[in-house]
Amino acid sequence: MSNTAWETLSNQAVAMAGLVYFIALLVHLAEWASLRQPARDRELVAAGGAGSEVIEESAGHAQRVAFLGRLGYLLTALGCAIHFVSLLGRGMAADPNRVPWGNMYEFTLSGTFVVALLYVVLYKKLALNWMGPLVVAFLVATLMTAVIWLHDEVAPLTEALNSPWLVIHVISAIIATGAFTLGGIASIMYLVRMRAERRARAADRELSGWLARVPQLDALDRLAYRVHAFAFPVWTFAVLITGPIWAHEAWSRYWNWDPKEVWAFITWVVYAGYLHARATAGWKGRKAAMLAIIGLATLWFNFIGINYFSTTSQHSYAAERIVDQTPFPAPNSIPLRG
Repeated sequence: MSNTAWETLSNQAVAMAGLVYFIALLVHLAEWASLRQPARDRELVAAGGAGSEVIEESAGHAQRVAFLGRLGYLLTALGCAIHFVSLLGRGMAADPNRVPWGNMYEFTLSGTFVVALLYVVLYKKLALNWMGPLVVAFLVATLMTAVIWLHDEVAPLTEALNSPWLVIHVISAIIATGAFTLGGIASIMYLVRMRAERRARAADRELSGWLARVPQLDALDRLAYRVHAFAFPVWTFAVLITGPIWAHEAWSRYWNWDPKEVWAFITWVVYAGYLHARATAGWKGRKAAMLAIIGLATLWFNFIGINYFSTTSQHSYAAERIVDQTPFPAPNSIPLRG
């Protein structure tokens, strides 16, 4: 296959992965909608006072919910596989072939792929069936952002990126980013469920609907802690070890006070504070969840936002382009930020 064919395949695979993720989102939303079983029926079944028709309807309802959940998961796994094809196509489209991490578009594709892969792999081990709609919604939104605002043509690696440290640094960074994202989702849902439980108690009723499937607060808190505890050493390796070594190789300095370096360190400090507060001050629950969400915000601002709000970052990796020097340049001649 030619380089152009590989790039076309990559673009088509991104579009197909986004479509499959979107269908998975619709299936999961249908699953959530199916959870709105009338409270009276649930109470009758639980009390043993329901008739055979109500019991059969309740059993059929449970099977329908389980089927939609499995279908949504399988579609997400399929989307993840197609997502990988898009990354493969980007790498094979370059001359010479390279890892697909040459610009922010490719970094974003890689980061979202890791989020999807971790969800698919850890689905059974950590009982993440409740997280499906949130994960695929995040994937759809981030892929749309990448395609609309970050897309760039395949090009050879810039001199700063043409290093073996690229693979080591970026792999650790995107693994940590994917794990932090899943942990952040768990922390967000902790706050959502805590508020819902408070309202349910005030109204003297049980928690119902899709929130009833979200794990108990203690389980959410433990899940968030386990995922963050895994991601933090990986992020440390990426930001404080491989990053400075690569920076010294590329720019002859271990630390340059580049905006992305600064925000990566801010993210490290926030997550270090999160783990330290849990280990020493006994922070759990709401306080820990809020701190984790702050860390998630700094993480993704550093990942994408710096490229729009900073004009001095050496991490923008925007390839130099020849701009038509006319009073009204053609649309295709305007440099893109990536």
